[in-house]
Amino acid sequence: MRVAVAALALGALVRPAPAAAQAWNSGPALELARRAVLRRGGAVADSSLHDYKAQAHGFLFFLGAFGQGLADPPRLVKADQLELEVYWKAPASSKQRVIGWRDQAQLPTDINYHRDHLGIIQNNFGAAMRLGEGDEVRDVPHPLSPAGPDIYDFALGDTTTIMLPEREVRVVTLRVRPKDFGLPRIVGTLYLDAETADLVRMAFNFTPRSYLDAELEDVSIVLDNALWERRYWLPYRQEIEIRRRATWLDVPVRGIIRARWEIDGYVLNLGLANSWFAGDEITFLPKAERDSFRWKEPLGAALQDIAEPVRQNDLERVRAEVEQIAGRRVLTGLKGRRLGVRGVSDLLHANRVEGLAAGAGVVVRGGGERRELRARASYGFADRRAKGALSAVDRRGRSALEVSVYREVRDIGDAAVIAPLFNSFSSQEFGRDYGDYYLADGGRITYRHGVGVRSEWRATAGRESIGSLAVAAAPANGSFRPNPSLGGPGVDLVQVALERKSEGFAVRRDLHVETVLEGGRKDGGATYLRLSGAGHVLLPVGATRLLVRAQGGVASAALPAHRACVLGGRGTLVGDEFRRWGGRRVALLHLEWRLPVPFVSLGVGPYARTPRILTVAPYVALGWAAGPVAGTPWTATPGTRVTVGLAFEWLGVFRWEAGFGTATHRVGLAFDVTRDFWGIL
Repeated sequence: MRVAVAALALGALVRPAPAAAQAWNSGPALELARRAVLRRGGAVADSSLHDYKAQAHGFLFFLGAFGQGLADPPRLVKADQLELEVYWKAPASSKQRVIGWRDQAQLPTDINYHRDHLGIIQNNFGAAMRLGEGDEVRDVPHPLSPAGPDIYDFALGDTTTIMLPEREVRVVTLRVRPKDFGLPRIVGTLYLDAETADLVRMAFNFTPRSYLDAELEDVSIVLDNALWERRYWLPYRQEIEIRRRATWLDVPVRGIIRARWEIDGYVLNLGLANSWFAGDEITFLPKAERDSFRWKEPLGAALQDIAEPVRQNDLERVRAEVEQIAGRRVLTGLKGRRLGVRGVSDLLHANRVEGLAAGAGVVVRGGGERRELRARASYGFADRRAKGALSAVDRRGRSALEVSVYREVRDIGDAAVIAPLFNSFSSQEFGRDYGDYYLADGGRITYRHGVGVRSEWRATAGRESIGSLAVAAAPANGSFRPNPSLGGPGVDLVQVALERKSEGFAVRRDLHVETVLEGGRKDGGATYLRLSGAGHVLLPVGATRLLVRAQGGVASAALPAHRACVLGGRGTLVGDEFRRWGGRRVALLHLEWRLPVPFVSLGVGPYARTPRILTVAPYVALGWAAGPVAGTPWTATPGTRVTVGLAFEWLGVFRWEAGFGTATHRVGLAFDVTRDFWGIL
């Protein structure tokens, strides 16, 4: 038996033209669609294929995305690997049997997948599409069903020629959209064999009315077929991503189910009996037999192997192409109006300049996620001052324009050093506030544009008035340190930033870099320049990882006090006094060796257990500061400051850290959640 895989190249070779250039329902487009309907419906299908058996190798990932804008790569919560026997019999009978199943949880979870998430899609969905056993999507007409040409529009796209050993295959792009976006339909791209009109590939999303679960944000699907025995286009690779958000509060948290399947080992025309296909389509061997399946490699190694292609094929391209086809029409299932906050601390937080502060927010969206109006407000009971922000965003493809006005309390640090919720608790109960604050009143306009899959640049212009804030609260225990006076003249500013985001989940290597160049003019005429940056690199060292984090900044002499760089203590050099150092020039380097070690697994509920791994991380941190800024309490370091320490991470959530300052001979301790979760706390 011979197989020719044409579908692999399509994602890179076939690119849709802009929506404005599409000629919908032209004669050739409709003629090709009708040929494909007939071919798929069996009127001219090759009757020599009676049945087949195949093997399906699959991964299911349950992921969580957190933080403002949900821009960071999602965290892996749980991974499942499955091995299936797949059977099919003409015209549309399907049976799948799970013969191997193993899983690994990074965070405690009792998620239960719908049965059809545990198998592949046969017959390219049949005449009507269903997901989640009909709970997520049900009875959405296929564009190549008999009713397809009457309820969908079609437009021809590019033609790609793929040279295979057996023959030359011309693959034609056929874009599809519903005639009525208010009905349950799909939007996407079909790839058809020009000679036979067989379906080679589908890449699509659904319209909002397709989603029966109110929490569904969207579903993206790619089905790739391969050419077997020179004539049969059969399932080869499938990817599905189901994204969910909370319905009542617009917190930046997203749950994602991502499935990836590869199908091979076809044996054709076995003479399968009809009785073999009785009962449920997807069945399971007894657990003892599934657990005894002989896997080729440990699950951790298998996850590493699959993470790379999953990360590259994260379906962002599919969503972008679908948006082009849909134009300005809504494609998300989420409600347009909801209560909206950036995290828990927008609802309630505490610090020494505001005391206890309560807040709320609302978000209104139009055109799906494209247009957004967001408002939030808070009131500090100690300073008796109202704060808030109003922003409007218009997104078009990879670009976005945002306008905002605000009055808000800010910390001087470029990067947070503690989870906001933990800082509120520490401030209120113990008088330890890990921030130095000023009041910013002003407005900004920002344009951002995506570059490639992981990068973006943005340009900002704005005007701000800066005010000093005094300590206004008293803690339950202890006392607060003074808040530095950071007020000064108003500032006109421009910023240009470039960011390369992290790779994703379960990766051997990772890279994140962000650089910001800022220029400003203070009232009175003085100007300044400030260049800052931060990033990290993750590298494999056998079964362990080496993490390198760096941050720093350099600025001109007229730098305003509120833009000084600071260093020391929690989040930077644990062995030194908190923010003892600072100035116009600062650098910090953190080197950490991350070793997984066996650890006790605890039961969490009836079905979930914690992972059996604890990460032990010895580290060294080096910091340096120079060029003190007049009027600020921070001084230059007498040489390079060094902290050596040891950290423990459990569940990928909690981090205990101890650091010894080689100059201070002082041990600093810190407990927190890992940085991935700071954005929602």
